Amino acid sequence: MPSASSFAGQVLQELGTTGPHAVSVVISGVGIYLAFLLFIRIFGQRVLTAMSTFDVVVTVMLGAVAGRVILGDPPSLANGVLGLATLFILEAVFGQLRSYFHFHRMLNSPPRLLMAGAEVLDRNLKRAHITRSELDGALRRAGIRSYGEVACVLHEPGGQVSVLRRGVPVDPQLLVGVREADLIPSHLMGRDWPPGGSTAGTADDEQRPSRSAHED
Repeated sequence: MPSASSFAGQVLQELGTTGPHAVSVVISGVGIYLAFLLFIRIFGQRVLTAMSTFDVVVTVMLGAVAGRVILGDPPSLANGVLGLATLFILEAVFGQLRSYFHFHRMLNSPPRLLMAGAEVLDRNLKRAHITRSELDGALRRAGIRSYGEVACVLHEPGGQVSVLRRGVPVDPQLLVGVREADLIPSHLMGRDWPPGGSTAGTADDEQRPSRSAHED
């Protein structure tokens, strides 16, 4: 029968890690983090959004795959703590890099316009991999009762869908960096819109429920 000291030593060994395994956890954490950044840039921020049951399943599977790759075999408390620390440090580093404009553009996709007034930009929906029914669901969650209440809808870099209502003119500063923001009808915007003095629409945009956006 093993003594208490040998039992405690075995438990600590199971919870701990070895030097090579610790290095493997750190390298795997860095590799999987960079791989996620690359795949999000390739496939778009839609993969970050749980807009359907399938999206939730995929998100859970991504987390399971990443965790398994980082921890290795066998997983242990020490490896788990080391893996989390690696991811948090990477997030802090890349968060600091995102504060610089050049790195922000490189690491994040710009916001994309999905609706300009009451008009649905079908081509932008396809580029964002968002269906019309998913867009309607986002509008319902925002309390929108008709397309006529919408000033604009944006697909954000983090995958969320933002809905701006009509009523108060939209501050142009909120749309800096938004692709094709000049398509928003000028009567819904504040002063100095659109940039360059061109017009982007009139009050009759409610009569045109759908259109394709310009090419990038």
